[in-house]
Parts: sequence; C-alpha cells; structure tokens
Amino acid sequence: MGALDGLLVLSLEQAVAAPYCSSRLADAGARVIKIERPEGDFARGYDASVHGLSSYFVWLNRGKESLVADIKAPADAALLHRILARTDVFIQNLAPGAAERAGFGSAALRARHPRLVTMDISGYGVGHDYADMKAYDLLVQAESGVASITGHPAGPGRIGVSACDIACGMAAHAAVLEALIGRGVTGQGRSLACSLFDGMADWMNVPLLYTEGTGRAPARVGLAHPSICPYGAFATADDALVLLAIQNEREWVSFCAVFLEEAGLASAAGYDSNNARVANRPVVDGHIAAAFLRLSRDAAAARLRAANVAYGFVNDIPALARHPALRRTTVETPNGPAEIVAPPVILDGQAPMLGPVPAIGEHSAMIRNEFDEAHA
Repeated sequence: MGALDGLLVLSLEQAVAAPYCSSRLADAGARVIKIERPEGDFARGYDASVHGLSSYFVWLNRGKESLVADIKAPADAALLHRILARTDVFIQNLAPGAAERAGFGSAALRARHPRLVTMDISGYGVGHDYADMKAYDLLVQAESGVASITGHPAGPGRIGVSACDIACGMAAHAAVLEALIGRGVTGQGRSLACSLFDGMADWMNVPLLYTEGTGRAPARVGLAHPSICPYGAFATADDALVLLAIQNEREWVSFCAVFLEEAGLASAAGYDSNNARVANRPVVDGHIAAAFLRLSRDAAAARLRAANVAYGFVNDIPALARHPALRRTTVETPNGPAEIVAPPVILDGQAPMLGPVPAIGEHSAMIRNEFDEAHA
C-alpha cells in the first residue's frame, strides 16, 4: 500500500519536469494516466540506450498508464473531461497558453472541480517578457546564472544533468503533496504553478545574495573552492583523482600530521590559517599535490581515513556503476527489464516497488472503455 493509493492523476506531460513530478506520485501508489500524442512523449526519442528505449523515458515514466489522445479533437477532449471529473491532480507542461486554449486551463478546471489540485509547469512563469520563451534545461541554466558559476575558470559550464528540470519537478512534487494535505483539511484543491527558472533561481539564492552583499560573484574554480584551502582535486601515482575537503583547522592539523607526516607545517607561515592558505594557494596546493603523487589511490585513502579528513574520489560513470553506496532496482519496460537507480528515500527499510514503463498508448483501450460516456 502506497500513501497515495486511490488517488488519480491526469498528466498532460512531456520531457522531464512534469514527468519527474508525476513519477514520484506514481511511486507512492497514485494512478497516473499520462496523455501522449500518437508519436508519444518526445522524450521517448532522446536516445535508445535502454534496450532501444530512451534513458530519460525509462527513468521518469515507470508506473504510469499511457493514453494516446488529441486534446484538440472534440471526442478526445470530452474523454479527458470525463476523466477529470474523477481526478485528484492534473499536471500539464504544454507551451504557455496551450492548455487554456484547448479548454484545460487550471482556472476553468478548478471552477468546475473545486477539489482538483492543478499544477502548471512552465519555463519562465507568466506575466513578463520571458513568459512565451521556449525553455529547455540548458537555456535555463544559462539564463538563471548557474552556468556562470559552474565549470573551469576558462569559461562557463553546463551542469551535466537536467538540473533545472529536476529542480522544478522536485518543487512541483512537494507542492502537490502539500496541496493534497491541505485538501484533506479544507476539502478544497489548489491551483499551483512552477517554472524551470524559479526552481533553479531558488537554488541560486546563495550566489545571488553573496554577489549582492560583496559586489563580486563567486568565481568558477572547477573542483576547487573559492574561499577554502586546501579544497580541491589531487592526482595519485596511479592516476586516480582525489577530492580533498579540509573544513576547519582541526582537520588541517590532523592532515598535516597524519597524511603529510609534517606536523609542524600546520603552524608554518603561509599555512597557519585558512586565510593564509587561500592567499598562498599555489604553494600550498603544490606541496600537497607532490605528496599525493608519491602515493597510490589505496595508500592515499588509507592515510586520509587515518587523518579523519573529508575526501572522495572523482569517479567516472563506470565507477558510479560499481560504487558500494549505489542502490539499484528493476523496472519492467516494453523491451525487457532495466536496472535503474533506486529512489533515494527508503521506506520502513525498503525501497518502493516501481511499476512498469508503458508502451505508447498501451492503456488507451482500457481507459477509453472505463471512461466512455456510458460509464460517465
């Protein structure tokens, strides 16, 4: 039994942000009906890496039912309105204004169905010059400023996952759950809206406040830290890359004594405080780099653990696949089982059971029969 068993979610969705939100509702037991065009959610074609299926689609659409429908066709629109009469949550991330023009605007739906929770997901929100802009994840990374503080000093960088979509989807999921809790108290649904830009702008609070307070933006420092030293990546003799993160003077003293085997260095000029080390960063980092180059990955790890300082290895994706902390689970797909990363929250000691990934229109006949006019 999931916490959302018995709830019906209708999602007019594509790509990442809205499917992320609805996938988490499905994980919790909600029945999620995903409306697709005849060619399917365009995320189905992003790649073909999972038994010929898209990695994005497999990740974000487990446990849903796929209904092929054309919201502009009167018969299909009528079908969707019959479904909405029994729906608890309606999610849509069409182009701005498209849902409203087709008769599925949140204000009209809420007027007809006061208990309905609606979630409108957009790129930049409404009521300003950017409201009609096309918004894909990398564009929003650039517009929100996160690309400007990501990457190497030589230039901005892209976060290597769809961070803006995911931030929006996470916020939307939390808001829907909050609205459902509120409905249990008041009996009334809510009209919710979230954008990719707002999701990432929230994550950008610290860089924004820092810049406005100091007059300077955080520098791009790659795998280093702009205001802490030592804090960065160092190569070992066998070409592993170790990320060292010294957080306080106690750790620095232990690092010098145990890892470097130079206890006196912690109090030497240019090394005796974080401010001094930041000002002397090239020398400090060079001294530490030389020590790492004398050690193998395993030997460096043993010394770092003995020193009780924070560190991690800069892993590639194959190393992630072998990581001892990685939890995986199986989802069924139309082309066979896929091993995906398990959801991050463990419930009562167990990961949730995930439903299968649907084929395009797999549930169309069943849903059309269930919600035909005779059953309305």
